[in-house]
Amino acid sequence: MVRVPSSHVYRPEIQGLRAFAVLLVAVYHIWFGRVSGGVDVFLFLTGFLITGSLLRGVERDGRVQPVAFLARLARRLFPAAAVVLLAVLLMGWLLLPGTRQYDVACETVASALYFENWTLASNTVDYLARDKPLSPLQHFWSLSIQGQFYLAWLVLVALAAAAAKALKASPRAAVLAGCAAVFAGSLAYSVAATAERQQWAYFDTGARLWEFALGGMLAIALPFLKLPERVRVVLGWTGLAALLSCGALLEVSTMFPGWIALWPTGAALLVIVSGTTGSRWGADRLLTWRPLAAVGDHSYSLYLWHWPILVAYLYIAGRSTATVLGGVLVLGLSLAAAYLTKRFVEDRTAPRRTSTRRWSVAVAAAFLVPVVVTAGAAQAQLAERQERLEAEIAEALEDGDAYPGAAVLDDPALAESLPEDMPLLPPLETVAQDLPRVYKGEDDCDGARRLCVFGDAEGQRTVALVGASRIAHYFPAFEQAALGNGWRLLVLSKSSCQFTSEPGIEEVRGEFDADCAEYNEWALGQLEEQRPDLVVTLSGRAHTDDERAYPGFVDRWRELDAWGIPVLALRDLPRFPDPVPECVARIGAGACVFEAEPSHDPTDPSAALEDVPDNVAFADLTPYVCPDGECPAAIGNILVYRDTSHLTDTYAATLAPFVERTVLDATGWQRPGT
Repeated sequence: MVRVPSSHVYRPEIQGLRAFAVLLVAVYHIWFGRVSGGVDVFLFLTGFLITGSLLRGVERDGRVQPVAFLARLARRLFPAAAVVLLAVLLMGWLLLPGTRQYDVACETVASALYFENWTLASNTVDYLARDKPLSPLQHFWSLSIQGQFYLAWLVLVALAAAAAKALKASPRAAVLAGCAAVFAGSLAYSVAATAERQQWAYFDTGARLWEFALGGMLAIALPFLKLPERVRVVLGWTGLAALLSCGALLEVSTMFPGWIALWPTGAALLVIVSGTTGSRWGADRLLTWRPLAAVGDHSYSLYLWHWPILVAYLYIAGRSTATVLGGVLVLGLSLAAAYLTKRFVEDRTAPRRTSTRRWSVAVAAAFLVPVVVTAGAAQAQLAERQERLEAEIAEALEDGDAYPGAAVLDDPALAESLPEDMPLLPPLETVAQDLPRVYKGEDDCDGARRLCVFGDAEGQRTVALVGASRIAHYFPAFEQAALGNGWRLLVLSKSSCQFTSEPGIEEVRGEFDADCAEYNEWALGQLEEQRPDLVVTLSGRAHTDDERAYPGFVDRWRELDAWGIPVLALRDLPRFPDPVPECVARIGAGACVFEAEPSHDPTDPSAALEDVPDNVAFADLTPYVCPDGECPAAIGNILVYRDTSHLTDTYAATLAPFVERTVLDATGWQRPGT
């Protein structure tokens, strides 16, 4: 019989590795605004430790004991997390503006119940949610994935134990086979998913399971690895150097979690294989250094606290990244909060040998349940408040003199007669939901491959809005103009999908959307069939730091010219680095005036496009949003932008007279009755 070496050996270097991982996470977040790969180390270590723990239980008891396992985990993890979640909920209520409170309440529930990663994944594919400000609970994505891993690994190890018993095989071999299967399948899926939809894959549990499985395989194989001391010294320093360089050399947030995540997980593997060398030259001498080990002891609480404290600082300071001194303050407060949480929460609620399962569950529930109940109640209250505000908006808009919007730009006397101290519409609490109805309910046309018809369905003239979300945000103005002129209005719009022949323009944050190319072909087919009297689209794209026009737009116009369809190409509106409502909430609408430059060039770049066909007329509605090159947060008592780049539905509706005038000037059409 082969004797299996014991895997239950205390490894002091793990605390040092945890310390490096959490400090990398915090430092990169605070001062560099990027991701370090430290979280991947935590996932790897979780797989290493949990697999070893479950396997020892199977070898000792012959089976998995899920209730005892989960009870101890819940008692160890829930209390500290609950304290931070309650603090964030309170922060959202007292510090953050109304624009964030509903999202904070929703994400508190998602974080407490360990599905925050899926909430964030949904936001990455929801184009309208991508411009949301930083969530103070965004870091809970990795904790949510770990929570889901615990359940998945219970099942995996239990099945492996049952298979080993049935086949009279070694449980260790069966668990190793299970880990290897998950590693291979998850890594293959991760590579494919990262290539196709990296932003989704980043938060996808299935694309991350291989990192846990890699740690699990090492936990099983490690007792059999006997390497010379010199080799282990080299491996330790190599792993530590690879870990420290990962975030500096790789753009982790846009490249992970495909095969490239083997960099930080492989680095952690080398450090663990190196182990305690006993050499004066070994990396373990650094990793077992008492101050570093102390940081490792507090790594869980430090991870929990650093992000919400950073978000609070950035909001108060009105910054996107921390200053050197501001970052020191954030890190210092995070360390202090971690120390207090460890001493007065983690240590006092940690499972002990005398703890019963029921007592552990009771302790965990005593912390978790109040969080879920409080956040759920806040969520319901805020939802009710939003419904009430929407009704008040509709009533207030009936007073056109108080809320003229863009009309004040055409009539200075109207601007002077505006009543004072009127609340802005839409309210900050609901501005993010102030969307055109083409994004809502049965009228939702965003990316829908069906003909969406508005205005006068029997109109003699047909106008088609074609392009991405920054043409669709004009919908309320075009709908009013269509109803007033008897036009039939078509909407062929897909968020983040430009009306172009160039694949590069269809990228969103570096990610090619193949579905956009297919949608463009479908839209072209509809235009060829419908032959509208006018297609309205964009002439280029404004970015936060420049403005560009693209030959691919001209290619589409040329195809429409071949079918005899006129084109009205509108200049894109300026976009800003930060959400406009956030600025209003922080310092007031009067102080929030943005320059159109550098998002807008002094000269419209579409003027330099070559071989523009004769069917195209250019127009610019920017003066009705950013008069004289300055973009106020509110015009005529109405908030102009709902985020960084899209008009509020309420303000866009006030552009109807200017849209009508622009279309009539471009086409030579006459208004009915004239």
